[in-house]
Amino acid sequence: MALSREQIAQRVAQELQDGYYVNLGIGIPTLVANYVPEGVEVMLQSENGLLGMGQFPTEEEIDADLINAGKQTVTMAKGASLFDSAESFAMIRGGHVDLTVLGAFEVDVNGNIASYMIPGKLIKGMGGAMDLVAGADNIIVTMTHASKHGESKLLADCTLPLTGKGCIKKVLTDLAFLEIKEGKFHLLERAPGVSVDEIVKLTAGELVVPDNVPEMQF
Repeated sequence: MALSREQIAQRVAQELQDGYYVNLGIGIPTLVANYVPEGVEVMLQSENGLLGMGQFPTEEEIDADLINAGKQTVTMAKGASLFDSAESFAMIRGGHVDLTVLGAFEVDVNGNIASYMIPGKLIKGMGGAMDLVAGADNIIVTMTHASKHGESKLLADCTLPLTGKGCIKKVLTDLAFLEIKEGKFHLLERAPGVSVDEIVKLTAGELVVPDNVPEMQF
């Protein structure tokens, strides 16, 4: 079965390492804050000016003035700090983020990402996506493997306007965990109960499949 949004966030959280500074983008990435592994200390950054995001608040903890980049209410972890957007983007552009987790519409075999607009549809703006993909070396994209019409989002070439070129190395979808290298997708893991054949069928870009593809562990 395909992973839920929460399971995608759980699997991403396994990639967190002690001492990391991590930017969480809007959507599924924000859920990663709820699944930081026990014993791992990270500082989660929200581009609107919060370093040290905690888990999502309970009803008793909600503070309407404390929000993330997606306008969701959040909590602050011990040692958190607040600052303006200019300082936040200086941190991002200066390469001081160890891991960035983003959503996307499309990713291709060359590590290109399209994540900010679909022509003809209303958009609020690109936000900080271009800065994030340009300023980070370690990026994980979270997305559904295919559209609601069953069309692959993992392509030979992105068809939508690009957010960044050659910057994506890992993609975690609701079906699989993949690495991008040498102009190909490489299958690392599959979602529990999802067959390799299903992943191959829904991957439009060239896919390298090893002899053994383990299921994700949670």
